[in-house]
Amino acid sequence: MIEQAIDPLASSLMLSRIQFAANISFHILFPTINIALCWFLLFFKVRYLQTRDSSWLKVYRFWVRIFALTFALGVVSGITMSFQFGTNWPGYMETVGNIAGPLLGYEVLTAFFLEATFLSVMLFGAGRVSERVHLIATALVAIGTSLSAFWILALDSWMQTPAGYEIRDGVVYAADWCQIIFNPSMPYRVAHMLLASGLTAAFFIAGISAYRILKRDPKPNAAKSLTVATTVAVFLMPLQMFVGDLHGLNTLEHQPAKIAAMEGVWQTDSHVPLLLFAVVDEQAQTNQYALEIPSMASFILTHSFSGEIKGLNEFVGEHPPVAPVFYSFRIMIGTGVLMLLVAAANCYYQIRKISWPTWLLKTTVLMTFSGWVATLAGWYVTEIGRQPYLVTGILKTADAVTKTPAEHIGISLTIYLVLYAVLIVAYIKTLFVMAHRAIALEADDVQENSANHPEHQLSDNMTNTGATTNV
Repeated sequence: MIEQAIDPLASSLMLSRIQFAANISFHILFPTINIALCWFLLFFKVRYLQTRDSSWLKVYRFWVRIFALTFALGVVSGITMSFQFGTNWPGYMETVGNIAGPLLGYEVLTAFFLEATFLSVMLFGAGRVSERVHLIATALVAIGTSLSAFWILALDSWMQTPAGYEIRDGVVYAADWCQIIFNPSMPYRVAHMLLASGLTAAFFIAGISAYRILKRDPKPNAAKSLTVATTVAVFLMPLQMFVGDLHGLNTLEHQPAKIAAMEGVWQTDSHVPLLLFAVVDEQAQTNQYALEIPSMASFILTHSFSGEIKGLNEFVGEHPPVAPVFYSFRIMIGTGVLMLLVAAANCYYQIRKISWPTWLLKTTVLMTFSGWVATLAGWYVTEIGRQPYLVTGILKTADAVTKTPAEHIGISLTIYLVLYAVLIVAYIKTLFVMAHRAIALEADDVQENSANHPEHQLSDNMTNTGATTNV
C-alpha cells in the first residue's frame, strides 16, 4: 500500500522536473544570446556613426533582425515556463512566493518593458527618428536585457544561497531586501552568466559570419563581424575562467555538497586529485578509469595542495545526484577550452592580416552554438547541484511538486518536447536562410555598383580576396 501511494508521487516529481528542465533549457538559449548580442549591436551602431562606413550599418541591420527573432522566441518560451510555477510547483509559490513574486515583478517592470518598448524603435525607427534617438534606443534595449538578467539571476542566486528572510508558519517572508538581492552567491553568478552570454553571442556571430565568408559573401561585412566577435571572445574567456574560479570558491563555502559532486569526491580528504575524466559509479561510491592530476583539486579549491575537501559522505541523503553534475561540469570546461582555442586561432590570422583558412572557417561554423552547450552544461551543474532542495535549506523539491497525475504531466511534457524540437530546428534553419539572403543582397549590390562604376570592379575584387581581416 505504501509503495502504491509513493510511486505516483515519485513519477509526478520526476516528470515535473524533466518538464521544467526542458522548458528552461529551451528558454535559456535565447536570452543567453540576446543579453550580449544587443551590446554587439550597440558597438556596430557606434562604429557606423564614428566612421560612416556603410558596411557597419549593414552589419547592424543584419544582426538586429536576428536579435528580434531571438527575442520573440525568448518571450514566448519564458511565458510558458512561468506558468509551471503554478501548474507543476504550487508548493514553491506557496512557500517562497513573497520573495519570488516581487523579484519576478521587478524584472517585468524595470527590464522587460524597457526592452519591448525600445525594440520597436530599433527595428522600425531607422530613418524615422534621428540617429541619436536610434542610438539611445539601442543602448536602452541593451541595458534592459542586462537588467532583466540581473533580476532573474538574483532570484536564482537567492534560491541557491538564501539570505535576508524569516519563516513564519512555514511561509518565507522578506526581512531585508538588500540581503535577499545581494545574497552571497549573486555577484559571482551574475558575472559568470553575463560573461557566458558574451561568449555565446560572440561565437554565434562568429559562426554565422564564417558561414557567410565560406559562401563567398562579396562584401567585407561578414569579415568585420567575425573579427569583432572572435576578438571579444579572446578577451572574455580568460576573464570567465577567473570569475569561474571565484564562483567555485564561493560555492565551496556555501554549497560544499555541490562541489563534492562536481569533483567526484566521495570521502573527505586532503591532497584531492583533479579528475580530468572518470566513470562515476554512484552505487559503489567510487570513480572508475580516472584520469587525474594529483592534489590539484585541493590546490584549485583551497589554494593549498594539502587542502581538505569535504566528501559526499558528509552529506548522506542531502547531496545531489553525482553523475549528471560531474559530467556536466566537464562538458562546460571542455567546451570553454575549445572555444578559447578557436577564438585564439582566428585572432592569430587577424593579427597577421591574412585571410582565414578554410579549415578554420569551417571549424568556427561548427562552433556557432558552442556557447549553448557550455551554458546548458553549466546551468545543469548549478540547478541539479542544488538538489534535493528547491530552495537550499528551506524547501525540498519533493515538497513543492504538484499532485497532478503523472500521466497528465507526461502528455504535456510530450507536447512541449515535440514543439521545442520543431521550433529549434526552424530557428536554426531560419538563421542560415537569413545569412543566404544577406549574401544574395550583397551580391546584387556588387553587380549594380560594378555596372554603374566599372572602375571600382578591380578594387572590389582585391578587397574580397585579400586581407579581409583588416577592419
